[in-house]
Amino acid sequence: MMKKGKKSLVVSICSSLFLLFCGDSAIASGAAAESLQDQVYVPVEYHLYPAPEGGYVGDTMPFVTEDGRLELYYLYDTDHNGQGYHPVYKYSTADFIEYEDHGKVLDFGLMSDPDPAIGTGSVIMDQEGLYHLFYTGHNDTGNGGKGKECVMHAVSTDRETWTKQPEDTFYAPEEYSKDDFRDPEVFWVENEQCYWLLIAARHDDLGGVVAKYTSPDLKDWTFCGPFYAPETHYMLECPDLFCMEDTWYLTYSWDCVTYYAIGESMDGPFTAPEDNILDGKGLVEGNGFVFYAAKTAQMNGNTYLCGWHGRCGTASDSGIYQWAGNMVNHQLVRREDGSLGVKAPESFDSYFTETAPFAAEEKQGNVSVEESSIKLSAEEDGYALADMGVRAPEMVLECDVTLEPDGCAGFAFGEEEEDESRAALCLDAARGQIHYEGYAINRLSRFDPQAVTSFDFSSGGPWHLKLVCENEIAVLYINDQKALCSRITRSTGGAHMGVFALGCEAEFDQISVKLP
Repeated sequence: MMKKGKKSLVVSICSSLFLLFCGDSAIASGAAAESLQDQVYVPVEYHLYPAPEGGYVGDTMPFVTEDGRLELYYLYDTDHNGQGYHPVYKYSTADFIEYEDHGKVLDFGLMSDPDPAIGTGSVIMDQEGLYHLFYTGHNDTGNGGKGKECVMHAVSTDRETWTKQPEDTFYAPEEYSKDDFRDPEVFWVENEQCYWLLIAARHDDLGGVVAKYTSPDLKDWTFCGPFYAPETHYMLECPDLFCMEDTWYLTYSWDCVTYYAIGESMDGPFTAPEDNILDGKGLVEGNGFVFYAAKTAQMNGNTYLCGWHGRCGTASDSGIYQWAGNMVNHQLVRREDGSLGVKAPESFDSYFTETAPFAAEEKQGNVSVEESSIKLSAEEDGYALADMGVRAPEMVLECDVTLEPDGCAGFAFGEEEEDESRAALCLDAARGQIHYEGYAINRLSRFDPQAVTSFDFSSGGPWHLKLVCENEIAVLYINDQKALCSRITRSTGGAHMGVFALGCEAEFDQISVKLP
């Protein structure tokens, strides 16, 4: 998948001067404001959510090396794409914390070639140890009537220098769109002694499908027809197939969302659960790339969902995100009923090791602070707010939350000299959603959410939350089940962080904050 089209990396903080919570112990409700000492805020280099200097991360193509290191090939995007665009760049990591930037590994072609623009694909090592990159060639001229999109092939002995194999290029079969034929995912199937290629295609009658090919040698491909055809989307981009605990899963993307379906075997049939979205869904058509184009990697006994979080749209803190941004990797969890959940990579626990002292004070409404717990009670038409001081540039917060079944509570960010309002990252039980779009707490009821993750709050909790922040990027996990990626610029630059309850009662218990 591709889109034609910053951030520059900032200096790294060198010590833990930037505590989120200041003070040695809990501060009783109503304590003096000076008890929360403001700290200097300095943004950090992106460790957890990388993006190239001067550009953005588009669709990822994960590959795990023989020595257990994850290579993440991706489509490189900029704000000034020319006639050719989306060369393939690469990061590698062993821990989802430190990334090595390998730069460009495959360039796009000329306008006379099938690939003046490159789309998503996959990397594989064959049975003889040669590496293969299958990718999408895109040419808006239509390649002399063959179609705008095709599957292309490159090979390498070191995964740094790739040589294109133009003779292996092939196009969509009959009864399929010639212009929508992209994102090949190639892998070896041991029990069939052949390679499979799954691809996003559009059938004349079925709409968006995942189609299947097989090959004995990665050169001659046999078309096998639709592999998954739910008849629900225009396309099923970036398909990926994987197994966890004897259950097979198929991921795919459309409508700015990454979805999944479940099958009892790798042949299917695959069925999408009623709720088959693990991260956010943008509600503004075409501009809600909360977490997109994710593919999986299995490394060190764990399975990871590797995608990207879109860059800001026309306005910061709007919940509207454009194509390409920063890389985001979730760790997948297989739940008892076979459905999937997501959580932060376990390696983050070895990165965030310094415990920050806890402090909080009442800012509005009925607030009680005891030990590491904050209780809030708000009138029907009002809100309660506790301030916890300046948010650190890089931090992880964990807590357990209880909330009334029709209530709304969450995290609040802001308080500047010229504007004391706070923007709200919401646990919205009434809507059954988690969402963030920069709305002030007292205006939440006036507007509809823009970027959401669905979640069933009917039990009242407690739910375990984990909020990971790096500069303006904030990723909220709940119960190892769902996530919501956000860009919260109002949480940066020395802004305060707190918790709130809107027209209800809520409790945030066992609050802990850790820094690198």
